[in-house]
Amino acid sequence: MALPCHSVAGWLVLASAFLVPTAVFAADKKPTPRTYWVYIGAYTGESSKGIYRFDLDPATGKLTNKTLAAESASPSYLAFHPNGRFLYSVNEIPPPGKKGGGVSAFAIDQKTGDLTFLNQESSVGAGPCHLIVDKEGKHVIAANYGGGSVVVLPIDENGRLGEPPYFVQHKGKGKDPGRQEGPHAHCAALDAANRFAFVCDLGLDKVLIYKYDEEKGTLTPNDPPAADVAPGSGPRHIAFTPDERFCYAVNELNSTMTAFAYDADHGALKTLQTLSTLPKGGFTGATSCAECVVHPSGKFVFGSNRGQDSIATFAIDPKTGHMTYVANQGEGIKVPRGFTVDPTGTWAVVANQDSDSVVVFRIDPKTGELTPTGDKVEVGKPVDVKIMGKPE
Repeated sequence: MALPCHSVAGWLVLASAFLVPTAVFAADKKPTPRTYWVYIGAYTGESSKGIYRFDLDPATGKLTNKTLAAESASPSYLAFHPNGRFLYSVNEIPPPGKKGGGVSAFAIDQKTGDLTFLNQESSVGAGPCHLIVDKEGKHVIAANYGGGSVVVLPIDENGRLGEPPYFVQHKGKGKDPGRQEGPHAHCAALDAANRFAFVCDLGLDKVLIYKYDEEKGTLTPNDPPAADVAPGSGPRHIAFTPDERFCYAVNELNSTMTAFAYDADHGALKTLQTLSTLPKGGFTGATSCAECVVHPSGKFVFGSNRGQDSIATFAIDPKTGHMTYVANQGEGIKVPRGFTVDPTGTWAVVANQDSDSVVVFRIDPKTGELTPTGDKVEVGKPVDVKIMGKPE
């Protein structure tokens, strides 16, 4: 049930204009930047102090010039404003004197890539774990894992966060009494038209669908209100193909990937297929999925396995949206949390949360298979990876 909320705000994410894959694959190609900035969100402690930044050479895939871009308390997931001037992070600890988790706003120095703290607000619910910025840069939509809720936060012209105009509390539970005792919102996504919001709830085995009002910042249940996955799956993250005919949800609890056909007129998802993210022959140890990324070309979808420790690659049939298993790559990977593909579609950058490192793989443009480059940099407890083109 959707409930109005007038408390303090806090969260965001987004697809920056610099991040958009069509800068390389669309008909109106733009020149590739000479350098990309790679931002790493991390859990802080002895080995990490906040958000780190590297330079990525798009010709070689090499990461250089490690910098602590901003000190922050466990800024696990990140998002860019569409104008490329601001970055937002979730903080799983509450702001001083406020309930819920925290969301922080930063200004990006256009020359150095360093971050200047702007403000922090509350996500209202506990344990924020993901966020997005809408296509117009007006609001942030954040998913609260611990609270099983979603919050919408306004963004002013200076990039600062305001108090939330809307808050949605999920209700219910799933099959697994240990992990699905209640709702656990884990990811938020928007379609290209800014009309529908999609929230993966691990605790409910649903991808909840909302109508999004970009002017008011409200979320109202769509008709249909959700797409279901198999009981006990635990949907975690969702990603659309560039043409938005299809989307894919990675399921944390049973290590699978589910393909959906997308009806953009009605905001509806139709289940097509579900495949295991584990290597053929299976895996007997404890494992779970984390991130889901569609290649900028729309030809491949990737999912990360924690425990089995690999990135799984699937080829996408452009006509049907069905997946075909390609391979699992595990070299140099240890508990891969977040990862991403650079806008050229050439490099996959993977955050190894439990081995304090970030590694780079070359992507075969024909098969989608990942090949280790040998490039490895140290970052304590890395969680999320976001890439934008350095302003020239």
